[in-house]
Amino acid sequence: MKDSLVRVENLSHRYSIQWAVKDISFEIPEKGIYGLLGSNGAGKSTTMNIISGVLKQSKGDVFVKGINLSKKPIEAKKQIGFLPQNPPLYLDTTVEEYLTNCAHLRKIDSKQVKEAVDHVLEKCAISHFRKRLIKNLSGGYRQRVGIAQAIIHEPAFVILDEPTNGLDPNQILEIRKLVKEIAEDRAVLLSTHMLTEVHAVCDHIFMIEHGKMVFSGKAEDFDNYLAPNTVFVRLLEMPTVEELLKNIEGLENVEEFGGPNYRLKFSVLNQAVERVVQASVKYDWRLEEIRAEKNSLNDVFAALSKK
Repeated sequence: MKDSLVRVENLSHRYSIQWAVKDISFEIPEKGIYGLLGSNGAGKSTTMNIISGVLKQSKGDVFVKGINLSKKPIEAKKQIGFLPQNPPLYLDTTVEEYLTNCAHLRKIDSKQVKEAVDHVLEKCAISHFRKRLIKNLSGGYRQRVGIAQAIIHEPAFVILDEPTNGLDPNQILEIRKLVKEIAEDRAVLLSTHMLTEVHAVCDHIFMIEHGKMVFSGKAEDFDNYLAPNTVFVRLLEMPTVEELLKNIEGLENVEEFGGPNYRLKFSVLNQAVERVVQASVKYDWRLEEIRAEKNSLNDVFAALSKK
């Protein structure tokens, strides 16, 4: 049986007397992009720091390609790349100097260092900046340099903490494209507060709240975690809220958008559309548009975090 790329078993960590994470278990079976979500203080950073080898856990085990990170840290870390939220850049070095130093720190054979540096410069589209001081780069290109150091040793598993934080819309799109390219060859764990980011790039989602895993599943399962219960309608013969509530079975609440537009909230959405159509015909409300609405990612996040 093929072992997962990453396996986390009963992971717990305590700062002083408070548990930051408690009994977390999950697997990353193969290459792809895996999202890590959670509110501030939920335990995301602690989890990432442990599985990247930066922090020693209180309990539990982390395996990377079957290697126990606690028992064989050097061997396991050869398979891990990590980009913290604040990239560990030396601003007074050139891009090439910095990446060369990173290659040596990663124990890449001296004869292969130049090739490794050239490869990540091209991969991250920063070859034309190789002689430029890092302090003279824009935020987007600094982030690319940070990603380059995380993959220079060709790890099987890469952890990216808020890789698009503080970037403009164009830079975000460029980093998304780069992350997708990186994930063609390896597993990427992407931590972000931006739900649109998760929706745009992630295949699978983990969500941590209060130090515990509250969701693990495919991105589409996250989208559909809450059963939809609202219907958008446009009624040209505008009824009052009281008329709608009185004459449509199962209708709990009405939100008016101004003019003929309404959002109707039902206890159960099953057959709600049919009931609205029937009432519209019966009372001559002149229904022009109707559609069942999906819950937003914010709704799902709020439900899982119980906020």
